[in-house]
Amino acid sequence: MLGKSHSRATHCPFPLVDLGHPPYVKVIQPVTPEEKPQATSRLLVNYPEPYRSQILDYLFKPNFGASLHILKVEIGGDGQTTDGTEPSHMHYALDENYFRGYEWWLMKEAKKRNPNITLIGLPWSFPGWLGKGFNWPYVNLQLTAYYVVTWIVGAKRYHDLDIDYIGIWNERSYNVNYIKVLRKMLNYQGLQQVKIIASDSLWESISASMLLDAELLKAIDVIGAHYPGTHTVKDAKLTGKKLWSSEDFSTFNSDTGAGCWGRILNQNYINGYMTSTIAWNLVASYYEQLPYGRCGLMTAQEPWSGHYVVESPVWVSAHTTQFTQPGWYYLKTVGHLEKGGSYVALTDGLGNLTIIIETMSHKHSKCIRPFLPYFNVSQQFATFILKGSFSEIPELQVWYTKLGKSSERFLFKQLDSLWLLDSNGSFTLELQEDELFTLTTLTTGRKGSYPPPPKSQPFPSTYKDDFDVDYPFFSEAPNFADQTGVFEYFTNIEDPGEHRFTLRQVLNQRPITWAADASNTITIIGDYNWTNLTIKCDVYIETPDTGGVFIAGRVNKGGILIRSARGIFFWIFANGSYRVTGDLAGWIIYALGHVEVTAKKWYTLTLTIRGGFASGMLNDKSLWTDIPVNFPKNGWAAIGTHSFEFAQFDNFHVEATC
Repeated sequence: MLGKSHSRATHCPFPLVDLGHPPYVKVIQPVTPEEKPQATSRLLVNYPEPYRSQILDYLFKPNFGASLHILKVEIGGDGQTTDGTEPSHMHYALDENYFRGYEWWLMKEAKKRNPNITLIGLPWSFPGWLGKGFNWPYVNLQLTAYYVVTWIVGAKRYHDLDIDYIGIWNERSYNVNYIKVLRKMLNYQGLQQVKIIASDSLWESISASMLLDAELLKAIDVIGAHYPGTHTVKDAKLTGKKLWSSEDFSTFNSDTGAGCWGRILNQNYINGYMTSTIAWNLVASYYEQLPYGRCGLMTAQEPWSGHYVVESPVWVSAHTTQFTQPGWYYLKTVGHLEKGGSYVALTDGLGNLTIIIETMSHKHSKCIRPFLPYFNVSQQFATFILKGSFSEIPELQVWYTKLGKSSERFLFKQLDSLWLLDSNGSFTLELQEDELFTLTTLTTGRKGSYPPPPKSQPFPSTYKDDFDVDYPFFSEAPNFADQTGVFEYFTNIEDPGEHRFTLRQVLNQRPITWAADASNTITIIGDYNWTNLTIKCDVYIETPDTGGVFIAGRVNKGGILIRSARGIFFWIFANGSYRVTGDLAGWIIYALGHVEVTAKKWYTLTLTIRGGFASGMLNDKSLWTDIPVNFPKNGWAAIGTHSFEFAQFDNFHVEATC
């Protein structure tokens, strides 16, 4: 059972042996955090310099902060994937664009800092055209494989990015024949070096399938499981493949989250032989009231102020990532400490040694999932003995973290070195609960720092965007967070006037969904605490008869909960009607009526919400007034469309008085 103090190593001392015939296990990828974005880095790109580069340094710069070894990104598929949608490189069958979204930029920034970083791509949703009318990516196996391979080829052609691993379908069904088709297509395209990881779900099914199918076994390079609770299963071990926790952590980035991260980084290998542990998510760079707020290694959710926080999980990561590298080996002498906690030891096979010890208590190391059986950790002395060629190591650098009460708290502090010349390779540590020690021959460790960033500020109470950007660096307008549909900068070639540059909803077909996307499209913006506000926006319906658009305030839900979002929604439709609803789905109707509206014409909508009442204007003329709105009391501003349809927005303006 997890955390029991009588597993592989039960008594001090702990010999760390090097006998010439190395008793160690090859590690291709040591325990390593990652980004699984799912729109979680949405706000990061909007940060001003120098703060954006500082955040990236804390995450990716070697021997500075988290010093990550892996970056795993979503292959945008136009669908909701936890905290928003990410655009596909192929919205439609004949459409290819390798400059949408922010993942290309993020991968390049990571590579700029660490050229050796491993890149992984994984789809969550897929554009609707792949399903041919079905909400299923395996209708045409060759077509879906082609779609994924184009993303890999495009990464290289347009961004000089080499993708190292590719996944199947995040936490959803895998298809054995699809995996084989994907492997063959990769090989045919000369991408033999791109390895397949499957199935980013549970161990059991994919492992059993591989043992029964030699071709499948050969096609898959890594078995990746999500939230394994530090354990694997027999079938997975029998495959002889590398085992990874390909999504883990997902926990609020307090010291308890850091404790969770420190414990599983060690114990995923000790208990489950997993040689990589991948954290969702990289950086909490999304509106905090979206699902899983602040579940990143650090927090950067205020591009308008430049404020960010280097949270404790960054420094817990550093205990491993700054003192190991992909290609290092785990020693076989790893295990649990007698009175709780664990230790691992790794070597590069060239004489370097890194030992990582954690004593995270049950109370302060619970991850968000799965359930953690109780265990006890108490104060103890642990003696380690270095044998073989390790006995000749004269000195070990010591890095220390203590989580918990601020009066006792240390994060990644370098202590005095351990001198071993007169000790026969033996040393004893006093260990308290909620501590991390790294003992290493490497002298390159560093706790990087920058001057404090600006103080935290709320989202500006007055906000305007006219979308007048001729050559946008990113396809998405700053601070808008798409929750269903995709909203992109657009140039009206036919309109030389005021509406030449707009924001356009570009999906005309529902994607193959991963979550419960809404039936409408919507993008949110602003401060979740806004109560009294006026939203004004020019709107343009492109679809005759059936088209419709809205502006909204006090929108109270997003992410995977977007279908049930409440708020005050002001709609106009191409059939000459308007509607005011209390929810995105349109079930709660406050008012409706006829109005002079048609498609292919610009209109200005204004929504004013004050206390328990709301009013609306069309082209600056009152259309409806003082409708009672008692719920919700606060929320984001939003714009969107009635269905998956083309529509445009311009001159967005919010005035909030609280």
